[in-house]
Amino acid sequence: MMSGDQGMSEPKQRTKQPKRAFLRGLAVLLPSVLTLWLIVKAYQFIDSAIAEPINRGIRTAFIQIPRLFPEVAEIFAIGTEEDALASAAKDAHIATTDSVSMHALANELFTDSVNTWWLEHPWMNLLGLLVAAIIVYICGRLVGGFLGRALYRRLEKIMVAVPVIRKVYPYIKQLVDFLIIDSDSPRYSRVVAVEYPRRGIWSVGFLTGDPMQTIQNKIPDSVTIFIPSSPTPFTGYTITVQRKDTIDLPISVEEAIRFAVSGGVLVPDHQLLDKSGDAKVPAKIGSPKQDDTNTGSSPIEEKN
Repeated sequence: MMSGDQGMSEPKQRTKQPKRAFLRGLAVLLPSVLTLWLIVKAYQFIDSAIAEPINRGIRTAFIQIPRLFPEVAEIFAIGTEEDALASAAKDAHIATTDSVSMHALANELFTDSVNTWWLEHPWMNLLGLLVAAIIVYICGRLVGGFLGRALYRRLEKIMVAVPVIRKVYPYIKQLVDFLIIDSDSPRYSRVVAVEYPRRGIWSVGFLTGDPMQTIQNKIPDSVTIFIPSSPTPFTGYTITVQRKDTIDLPISVEEAIRFAVSGGVLVPDHQLLDKSGDAKVPAKIGSPKQDDTNTGSSPIEEKN
């Protein structure tokens, strides 16, 4: 005979099983669904804000060929056929001797035919994306040269001089520069942990380089560290500490950014604790000017 506690626990377990199955289903499907949703939304934005204006400009330029370049239109047979034009003029009660009206009717028929053909071939919408990619590539190649860099600096000066734009442009440029990191010149040399904002609290930051000379004179062998905030890692705090007070973390900059954006949820796989709760603590950043015996030890190393 079952006891009362066992009889009550079985219904509770049965009610928890559907809930656990539902949560497992969400855990499996949500990452894929959200990723696909973001990709679709990004494509829709690029298509409507970038590709469609370019496609509209291409259609407009093609429609203007018979009017601006009649010789080219005649060579490539671009325009409205005479039989179709005569039939449309008859339906619209326009005399063929009225050159102005006939010319306007020909432009209208040609515009309708181009737009109709474009709608019947949806793959032509990719032309705007291709043109945008080519423009971006050409701009990148031009900026890589001396003349392009000079022109870019001149354009930046003009942007900063405009009263309204100068309040927005520098911050957008900082955000873009942060997100698009050139692999040939990485922004951060390594990821470190440092006690901030007080002793006993460890924060993950990026080693950005040497400090200012005045600080270096007061604090020998010091480094500058950027501490990102969550969930926006492009904002944070810049601090200067001695090199011996930092711990080198064996993770990449991208992994550290994901860790900051997720509020510590997305921990790199090789940094997860094992079942026993043990994890390797990375060594401190060695100073080329000091011996390992003079670097001191952190509270974390003393604990281990």
